[in-house]
Amino acid sequence: MDIQIQVNNQPVKAYLAIPASGKGPGVLVLHAWWGLKPFIKQLCDRLAEQGFVALAPDLYHGPSANTIDKAQALVDNADWDKVGATVMAAKDFLLAHPANSAEKIGVMGFSMGAYWTLVAATRVPAQFAAAVVFYGVGEGDWGKMQAKFLGHFSDVDEWEPLDGIEAMQKDMLAAGANATFHIYPGLPHWFFESDRPEYNPAAAQLAWERTVSFLQDNL
Repeated sequence: MDIQIQVNNQPVKAYLAIPASGKGPGVLVLHAWWGLKPFIKQLCDRLAEQGFVALAPDLYHGPSANTIDKAQALVDNADWDKVGATVMAAKDFLLAHPANSAEKIGVMGFSMGAYWTLVAATRVPAQFAAAVVFYGVGEGDWGKMQAKFLGHFSDVDEWEPLDGIEAMQKDMLAAGANATFHIYPGLPHWFFESDRPEYNPAAAQLAWERTVSFLQDNL
């Protein structure tokens, strides 16, 4: 359902999906540079069907894009302080929500949202038990990260080169992080997103099954 959360005393759109049981572990879902599109809302509904309470905040506070050029413009003009504040406010909202049954929540993100997933998991490490990223990397103090990590990547992604993925994997493991990396050979960026031409149904299904199992094991 469409809801509003408060970010610096301003209402911001978000989408909340609650399982039929009325309770479940919370999962914060952070969208790619497209914005809070129907795909992300549908993903929250799918997570709720698996027993999770899923919350996806609108990191752009309104705009969305359906082309790469428009999405690039949104990123170029984004207020990153506001984006970060929105991630933190959404995290607080989900942790406090009566439907959330877990002391620590999960967080998952796509591309741009993957970067913010890593920010969240290292900025407030004690509040996250699981972190899942799709084709996005970042930098952080991985030794602080308490969340177990699951990453889905391609080896030929023009937007996220393999050497950067491997460097993050090496740094995470060297820091003692519990991190699992899956490589999906030969696929483009956005291969998980069913509303994109890059979508690969078989790889997306495998990544989904791995993600659900990972969240069930760690939340």
